[in-house]
Parts: sequence; C-alpha cells; structure tokens
Amino acid sequence: MKRFGLFLMALFVIGLVACGEESNGESEGSGDGDLTIGISLPSATHGWMGALIDNAENQAKEIKDSEGINYVMTNAADPNSQANDVDDLISQDVDVIVMLPIESAALSPVGQKVKDAGIPLVIVDRELENDAATVVVKGDNEGIGVNAGEYFIDKLGGEGKIVEITGPPSSVTEQRGAGFKEAIESTDGMEIIASQSGDFSTETSLEVMQNILQAQPEIDAVFTQDDGMALGVVQAIKEAGREDIQFVTGAGGAKGVYESIRDDGLISATFLYSPTMVREGVKIAADLAKGEEPEETMVILEATEVIKDNVEEHYDPDSKF
Repeated sequence: MKRFGLFLMALFVIGLVACGEESNGESEGSGDGDLTIGISLPSATHGWMGALIDNAENQAKEIKDSEGINYVMTNAADPNSQANDVDDLISQDVDVIVMLPIESAALSPVGQKVKDAGIPLVIVDRELENDAATVVVKGDNEGIGVNAGEYFIDKLGGEGKIVEITGPPSSVTEQRGAGFKEAIESTDGMEIIASQSGDFSTETSLEVMQNILQAQPEIDAVFTQDDGMALGVVQAIKEAGREDIQFVTGAGGAKGVYESIRDDGLISATFLYSPTMVREGVKIAADLAKGEEPEETMVILEATEVIKDNVEEHYDPDSKF
C-alpha cells in the first residue's frame, strides 16, 4: 500500500508539471500563427530602398517576437511582379498588407483588389491613384522643399545663384521642387539659374552637374532633391576644382551625407525622408491585424533639418543607406 501511495503521488506530481508546461507554452505562443502581416516591397540590396527593406523586416521580426504576429515578406523587381506578389498574399488570406508601390498607377488596381478582399492596406512612401489604402505613411515632400528653401535664404543672406538638381517626373519631384520655389520666392535676391533632373541617381547627377559647371561660371549653392544625387554633385564639383560653390544640400538621410555634414564637407544639410518610415507602417499594420481602428489615415513624417548641430542624433554607421 505504501508503494502504491507513493506511485499515485508521483503520478500526481508529474501531472502538475505537465499542466504547468502546457500552460506556459500556450502563454508564450499566444497569437502565434493566428495573425499574419503581408509585406510587398520593391527589391534592392543597398541605398534608400535597401535600408527600407531592412527596416521593414527588422520591425516585423520584433513584432513577431513580442506579439506572436507572423509576417510574409515579398520583393519585386517590376510592377507586374509586385502585382503578382500581392495577389499571392491575398490568396494566402493574410490579415493586413503593407505595400510600397513600385509605380503608383500600375499598382492602384491591385490595391483595389486588396480592398475588395476586405484586407486592410497600409501604403508606404508612394501613394496609389485611388482610395484603396486604409492608411498612408509617407514623408513630407513639400516640407523638404520649404525647409531647404528657408535654409538657403538663411545661409546666403537672401541673395544667390542656385542650381537645382531634381528627381525624375513624379509627385515626389513636383512637391519638393514646389516647396523650394515657394520658400525662395519670398525674397527677390534668389535665382535658380539651372534646373535639371538627376534621376535620383548619383551617376546621372555627376554627369548633369559636370555639364552645368561648364555652362555656369558662377554658382553660390546647389539644392538637390536626394542625398544620392548630392553625392554625385559634390564629386563633379571637386573634379572641376570649383571653389565658388558654398554648399550643397540633400534629402533623405544617407550615411555619406551625414558624414559630410559632420566633417564640415560641402554637403552642409539634408532634410529627412528616412527609410525608417516603413517601421511605422509595419507597426500600424500589426494594430490593424488585431482589429484596431487606425488613429490616422494619413501619417506624414516631418522633414527634419539635419545640420552639424544634430547630425549625431541621426547618424548610424551600420546603415545601408
């Protein structure tokens, strides 16, 4: 009897341990596999988009670890491939989709498919041409232009000959250019003597600036709409040995530009359009997946001015961008 009693006691203790282990497992895995975020982005391994992709995946991993929400990440080289990716996410019945459209017009129909399927849609950076998005997260393109214009007025004392290097035709280019012109038109002494597209490319901007330097014997400063273009412009200026140009500005938040600002280089300021914006989009997507209503349907992140005084707050030596 004594042995039998000990046996029953052992079974009782084992049962308690087993119940405890099962309970802990359910608690740690709560929600795991129940909710999924679909993420559709362009493909890139470096630059602004490469950094954005890293930020998206890192944020999704953090949410999976902390909240048990799964994610599926897709990357496409062209609009057709991205449309197919989104169709696949719809067929997988994900709970929410985050998309940065490669082209707004081309991806608007697939955005509508997402909406018609009853799946919340978070759009990052480039807007669609319809109302399919549940929430849009983007930077302040017009604010970049306005803040840059005000910086030019301050640095040049309201007088100067300016070169503008723009992006390719797009809403981003138009808004940044309009904001800049709006700001400098408040004074009569500022003149844009040349404006050409650098296609958001360092190499193209180098070539464009080489031609402008040959055509313009006197330039006070250069406004570029993108940090990568600013780096190309500076290379052209250095190769030409020009010393009349007082400063160059960019937009974005590239590591090389931050280093120029920090080290008193020719690029003296940039205005944030950070690839970290996608983190906010993924966080909002997690809330939508849980059935929460968005606090805002349009999230516009500030075009913060980054100069030597605050550059260390933003500089990340490990950034891909």
